[in-house]
Amino acid sequence: MIIGIAVISLGFIFMSGGGSDNPEVFNKEIYNWQRIRLAPTLVILGLAIEIYAILLNPNK
Repeated sequence: MIIGIAVISLGFIFMSGGGSDNPEVFNKEIYNWQRIRLAPTLVILGLAIEIYAILLNPNK
């Protein structure tokens, strides 16, 4: 479960940033491939790892 939490956290870290200090200036970094493709994929992958870890039977 710790691995899943780490992957989800990494996804949210990749989503952060990209804003502009000046609200009058538009920053195109908000549409970076890292924020649009990679970060949501990591979050979904982390959630899948968490579901697998919850459903895994350790006594088997």
